Amino acid sequence: METKREFLKKMGLLAIGAVAGSQGMTTRATNSVWSMPAAQKNIGLQIYSLGRELTEDVPNGLKKIRQIGYNTIELAGYRDRKMGNIDIKEYRKMADDAGLKITGSHVNPPARKYTRDNMAEIAGFWKEAVEDHVQFGVKTLVQPSMPSIENHEDVAIVCEVFNKAGEIARSAGIKWGYHNHHMEFQRVVKEEDKNKRSNPWMPVGDVIYDLMLNGTDPKLVFFEMDVYWTVMGQNDPLEYFEKYAGRFPVLHIKDRSILGRSGMMNFENIFNKAYQNGLDEFYVELENIREGVSQFEGVKLCYDYLSQAPFVK
Repeated sequence: METKREFLKKMGLLAIGAVAGSQGMTTRATNSVWSMPAAQKNIGLQIYSLGRELTEDVPNGLKKIRQIGYNTIELAGYRDRKMGNIDIKEYRKMADDAGLKITGSHVNPPARKYTRDNMAEIAGFWKEAVEDHVQFGVKTLVQPSMPSIENHEDVAIVCEVFNKAGEIARSAGIKWGYHNHHMEFQRVVKEEDKNKRSNPWMPVGDVIYDLMLNGTDPKLVFFEMDVYWTVMGQNDPLEYFEKYAGRFPVLHIKDRSILGRSGMMNFENIFNKAYQNGLDEFYVELENIREGVSQFEGVKLCYDYLSQAPFVK
């Protein structure tokens, strides 16, 4: 069976252009890391990228995000009808004071296993979450964690729950979406097919992510593709953009570490195709920094890469 690296090479995501571009565009953190860049693009940041470096001093941390050049943020950390331990209105004011617009938020319901018995409970959670996020002023509300799925029936229930969440959000003028990792590219197999032979070229079963896309109403549910995790699931983002045009208006732009340095992600092709298919917004997400810099320095380097990239509008 081919390795992930062999798969990526074959798919063209280990692109020479991506590697060369990263070498030319990346810069080292300097003492002027917080100076406002001259050119402005609409680049958003998922605040999960900053962890404790933000939560230890939220007002000043939000100001640093804006000083780097980001102008929108996607929240993470909403629970118990607060942002961490901060009241919603207070957090919104902190963002406004920093010059940042809160356009999205990642939120998970309390249940991981969806059943007919807890569907009403989950819907009740989303009603409260939507009410709170109206106060934040978000355009999108996104579930970032995959529910427990073992078979086709589980997928059907999940899609029904997603559609209901989308309906609740739409009634308040908010779009509801789902964010993937790599697990969604696993397969579920029907009972009658479990004895069939499977190999890398003719796998048995249905891809969970495809079942989600096909089982949800496009008017109610969008998909925020995390392009890095899609590649890690051994799939090509461009193929999904082509097959499900219009379902990915929001993206997570992510790499193995700081954007553009791994050579694994052909961001030029990804952005070009995403724009063709109606990309509305994207957020940088940064995890697992390998370069020995702080999280703030890392998101600054990510911003620099995208702000200098000619393929980013």
